[in-house]
Amino acid sequence: MKSILLKFSVIFLTIGLSNGFTIDGDEDIQDFQGKAYYFSKAKMDLGTWGARLSEGQKKEIEARMKNRLQKNYVLTFNREASFFEEEEQLDAMSGATDSWGKNFTPGHQYKNVKTNSQVQNQEFYGKNFLVKDSLQPIEWLMEKETKQIGNYTCFKATASIPTNELAWYNFSWNTLNDDLDGDTEKETPMTAVEAWYTPQIPVGHGPLEYWGLPGLILEVSAGNTTMLCSKIVLNPKDKVEIKASDKGTIVTKQEYQHIISEKMKEFRANRGGRR
Repeated sequence: MKSILLKFSVIFLTIGLSNGFTIDGDEDIQDFQGKAYYFSKAKMDLGTWGARLSEGQKKEIEARMKNRLQKNYVLTFNREASFFEEEEQLDAMSGATDSWGKNFTPGHQYKNVKTNSQVQNQEFYGKNFLVKDSLQPIEWLMEKETKQIGNYTCFKATASIPTNELAWYNFSWNTLNDDLDGDTEKETPMTAVEAWYTPQIPVGHGPLEYWGLPGLILEVSAGNTTMLCSKIVLNPKDKVEIKASDKGTIVTKQEYQHIISEKMKEFRANRGGRR
């Protein structure tokens, strides 16, 4: 595919995207396959503690956290299923992989929009889990606004999704403290999501938990993170089988969250106190 240059005004970067492409309705599902390459940019929130730091100290922390704030992913898809994975990066300072951070990052993710199913491989403290569940329900609001992303005409869609459902593989000490306090009256935190999808690639796929739009999601913003598609390859010469992982202890998302919470309670108890 011929490459073109595209400037994302959000972060002032220039990246390459393939030319526009439409899938014929009678095309064999098994014959069609594509790959979308994404990168994420997250803003670091240091809170009130950060206000006491100098600009030099903030930059040093950002350098150390670069591999957590900036990540690269690949989404391999056909008309029904997709496989999403992170490209592993070395720590910006030590040259090692981020072993602690890997406990709370999304693992290899298989989604099937036809069967409404998701299987995600998660490694937590050396143990492999297969998290099997339904796809995250998303009530998209279809907006009229459009913009051109390369040769692709993209349409805007927005949604409000429970924050803990977007990052169920992650962990928050605040959530654990609320559980210990028995505080069940707090309102469920919600995250506003903005997505841009292109009907020129009419598949209902997207990165992470996002899916269900009438076209591939090329850009999505939620909270302090924006994920952008940098390259699309349609019908690559070397095609791969898109299938779910099959090794690990099978659990649901809710069961996996409980496992994380119990492990972190144990971790805190061994440290001799409450965080």
